[in-house]
Amino acid sequence: MTNLSRRSFITSSAFATAGVILLPGLTQCKKDGKINIAVIGVGGRGKDNWKECVHENIVALCDVNDKAAADGFKTFPNAKRYKDFRIMFDEMANVIDAVIVSTPDHIHFPATMAAMQLGKHVYVEKPLAHNIWQLRTLRKAAKHYNVISQMGNQGHSGNGIRQIKEWYEAGVLGDVKEVVAWTDGPGFSQDGWFCKPSSFPPVEDKIPATLDWDLWLGPATFRPYSRFYLPRVWRGWYDFGNGALGDWACHTLDAPFWSLDLGMPKSVDSVQRTPSPDGFVSDQSMLAFEFDARGNKPPVTLTWLEGGLKPENRPEWGLKELPGSGMIMVGDKTSLITDGRPDNPKLLISDEDWTRFTKNMPPQTIPRVEGGPMAEWLRAIKGEGPLPGSNFEYSTRLTEMALLGVMAQRFNTRIEYDLENMKVTNHPDFDVHIKEPVRKGWEYGEDL
Repeated sequence: MTNLSRRSFITSSAFATAGVILLPGLTQCKKDGKINIAVIGVGGRGKDNWKECVHENIVALCDVNDKAAADGFKTFPNAKRYKDFRIMFDEMANVIDAVIVSTPDHIHFPATMAAMQLGKHVYVEKPLAHNIWQLRTLRKAAKHYNVISQMGNQGHSGNGIRQIKEWYEAGVLGDVKEVVAWTDGPGFSQDGWFCKPSSFPPVEDKIPATLDWDLWLGPATFRPYSRFYLPRVWRGWYDFGNGALGDWACHTLDAPFWSLDLGMPKSVDSVQRTPSPDGFVSDQSMLAFEFDARGNKPPVTLTWLEGGLKPENRPEWGLKELPGSGMIMVGDKTSLITDGRPDNPKLLISDEDWTRFTKNMPPQTIPRVEGGPMAEWLRAIKGEGPLPGSNFEYSTRLTEMALLGVMAQRFNTRIEYDLENMKVTNHPDFDVHIKEPVRKGWEYGEDL
């Protein structure tokens, strides 16, 4: 075990006694204008992310699966290769400026915390963490270590979500008391994002020679390897992922969460759910979130449907049919629809009225982002732009809302939430899911 892995990732004394830590000097950036980046999780979304950074210095690639990382290894032959990010940080902490984390959900927190403790800027795929305690800790740590942070929910850097917020604030929608959102996932198939085994637990398979299975499990409880855990299909197992809701809420619910200033729901109720084996996602689900009034904004009911379920297509919306995935903000003046991401919002008005509206939209009051969330993050690190919009101060809150829904969905129950104390008041035994236990060697330390 390395020095980093032997100690706890967080120590309460460090947070209690230390002042704000200044950013470490970006020595390589000062010389050639480029950032030295380490990538944790090189295949899948990792590849999508490092392809946007080829103009920077990719100095380290870390992946537990050599096969998944093969394209990255080929593209960056001079980058040092690792399977264990803890060893990577032990050996290269003085070289790395910033870290991209594109692993399965259950590895996001330990990898991100290790990076931030060393003063490294972080870009992390969504959902940001695997449980609520991790989210609260990441928010505090990003501020304490004074690093530039970003969650990779691409729509938050787009024009569409800015239009939605501007239209709402200009009074175009009127009061919004209801939001409905739906996704066609999870769609189970042998080669898709979700795959259902024929037995639970799944049949044990031989571990591929290219994979370090123990490192892939990380803090999660040990279990025998099965092809029904990876790649990608880990999302269906609650020990590793957060289902279709965890996968898509940070996209689909980003616009109403931001524009309506929703905050945390006071409750989330599992209205409908098909049965599923313990620890595995259901085929279909329907949730009802209840949000209190916020200042002069009225209370909001948010309904989430998945697995092919859709809301009733109301006549006043004027839609022939609802798309496979989408979101509608229901206003008392007019309503607005997007698809699964907030990129192309449209008012639910006649074609003639829509044409007139597009020629005379409310003024743009929110600065636009060029190049997407990765470019936004890199510019902020170089001091060439403002803090990213989906920094941890914002994205931890968006993800916490989503994970409350995941908890209600997983246990098919009603969640009544005490935001200040981070407690499910009607299920005291759910503390174990607010902060999940971890394997020896992956301890997180004391609460902050």
